[in-house]
Amino acid sequence: MPRIEAVEDPEKGTLDTLTPLPVLPVSSKAVIQDAADGIAVQSGVKEKRLDLALAEARKDPSSKGKRKVSWWIRYQLWFTMYRKFFTFIVLLNGTGLLLAALNVWQYPRRYTGAFILGNLLFAILMRNEVFGRCLFWFMNTCFAKWPPLWFRLTCTDVLQSLGGIHSGCAASGSAWLIFRVVLIFIDHKDNHDAVLIAGVVTNIAVFISIGSAFPWVRNMHHNIFERHHRFIGWVGLLSTWIFVVLGDSYDLNTHAWNPDGVHVIRQQDFWYVFGMTILILIPWFSVREVPVDIEVPSPKVAILRFERGMQQGLLTRISRSSIMEYHSFGIVS
Repeated sequence: MPRIEAVEDPEKGTLDTLTPLPVLPVSSKAVIQDAADGIAVQSGVKEKRLDLALAEARKDPSSKGKRKVSWWIRYQLWFTMYRKFFTFIVLLNGTGLLLAALNVWQYPRRYTGAFILGNLLFAILMRNEVFGRCLFWFMNTCFAKWPPLWFRLTCTDVLQSLGGIHSGCAASGSAWLIFRVVLIFIDHKDNHDAVLIAGVVTNIAVFISIGSAFPWVRNMHHNIFERHHRFIGWVGLLSTWIFVVLGDSYDLNTHAWNPDGVHVIRQQDFWYVFGMTILILIPWFSVREVPVDIEVPSPKVAILRFERGMQQGLLTRISRSSIMEYHSFGIVS
């Protein structure tokens, strides 16, 4: 039986068996050379014509065949549900703030704390994990199948744009807070220095927390955003408690402190701050350290699996430590 040899290079020796081309006479070589030169000249002319056509196409945008998008479509793409929520809330609060500054609307001047803390309370509510899970569960349970498609798309858009309400209320609350401190400064002779100092410290903490949430900081330095937004936010909550208690305990008529806590509890500011505190504390009672199975199919993707699984359609936050950066993720079960 003949022995089969392994071939390391399949193309080895193939050129050795080619038949050499016949030698052409001088006249034939000249004809071939002239034909090749003619083809080269024609191809050069075609390339020049193609370059000219491309240059004219660059000069004339209409020759590209692309339809220009109208400003209305670009505006609709830019003015998302997030921006709609933010714009509506800021304009609504801005109108009230203007009327109060012009002394047309007296209620905000007397109860400015209600507008400050009401906005901040709603801003915290929009980012509360328990509220978010309940809202997502309600939408998925009640409106997942039977409503028309446009309604379900609107619900999805609203759920994904709650940050617009959060940002709008936070910005509006900070504006009302500035207005409140300005009023205290104007009536400084009737207020105590401690109240003014507490208001200034609260303003600084709130503005640092809001500044760290700007899109550039949040996208480019997300961990810095998480730390400042959380820890400076806690400082702002503590200073808000001090600001509210001092402001409600100081009698503007007698210029004396009222140590009676009943008067403070009866003020609406107290209950707004109490609600903010509860909303901030609730998610931390549900924090758990659980084993996680991590799969990395690519450098940009990580799949995390939990032993008990999680309900699809809800949201969750995951962190590698107990109180540091918590990042929100969608859940697929």
